[in-house]
Amino acid sequence: MEEAYAVKDYRLYPGITVAEFLRQMKDAWGFTAAKIATGVEILKKMISDEKCVKFLSFPACIVATGTRGVIREIVKRHLVDVIITTCGTLDHDLARSWRRYYRGFFEMDDADLHRKGINRLGNVLVPNESYGLIIEKKMQELLEALWREGVREISSRELCREMGRRICREDSILYWAAKNDIPIYVPGLTDGAVGYQLWLFSQDHNIRVNILRDEQELNDVIFESERTGALIIGGGISKHHLIWWNQFKGGLDYAVYITTAVEWDGSLSGARLREAVSWGKIKESARRVTIEGDATVILPLMIASLL
Repeated sequence: MEEAYAVKDYRLYPGITVAEFLRQMKDAWGFTAAKIATGVEILKKMISDEKCVKFLSFPACIVATGTRGVIREIVKRHLVDVIITTCGTLDHDLARSWRRYYRGFFEMDDADLHRKGINRLGNVLVPNESYGLIIEKKMQELLEALWREGVREISSRELCREMGRRICREDSILYWAAKNDIPIYVPGLTDGAVGYQLWLFSQDHNIRVNILRDEQELNDVIFESERTGALIIGGGISKHHLIWWNQFKGGLDYAVYITTAVEWDGSLSGARLREAVSWGKIKESARRVTIEGDATVILPLMIASLL
């Protein structure tokens, strides 16, 4: 066999860069490490393809961690063109613009935390005043302002833009998405604190959420594109909505998927990218890789290497 395909040992030394470490991953070919190296190469190709519309999807949970800063950097540097996510992303991004979350542990006494008004998200602690209370205050202020300006109907993309422009700070994903004119779509808008505040506001105001306007825009993006690619973090509705729309244009041309879910339960979250090929959601010829592992570890490595 050719020398170029030989497995090589890591060569670690003081001052080694992230980019060099990721380059060595490709030669070391260590199980998941090989997939990470492949994912970086696919992302490089996708980002440099000027005729490719780049999608990003991710769940809310990682926005409660420091990985929020990695996603913010992706958006700030305009490495993607369209975002599809969940309502919880809006919750955490808004809340952390104004309040702090704290470090905890998976094995804490949850009954004790409940009595203290502290919510646990994995090993992240979210006090009530850092979540529901601040979200209610900021969202009701925003919705009142929009109502006074004559807004009676709004899509999830329009809501995300107004949140980024008016009530999120510069350390947020929503702020940079609004500033760089990157649309954010939330197909499950009512499944979270921001969605609840919309419902609450609607009890006294005849305001409507137009989700179908979002769908029309996604339709236009897909059919006006020459090629499409995606960085998909985690599963659920954000992943499915992304690949669902891409099937109508013959499927994604590039796809990198990071997941911790298992395949054998038949879930969409656990489904590897090869399964999406059977549905036409990813092209047979697509450059693709599924990386099994925790995105809070893998994503920072990959993006740091790209930058």
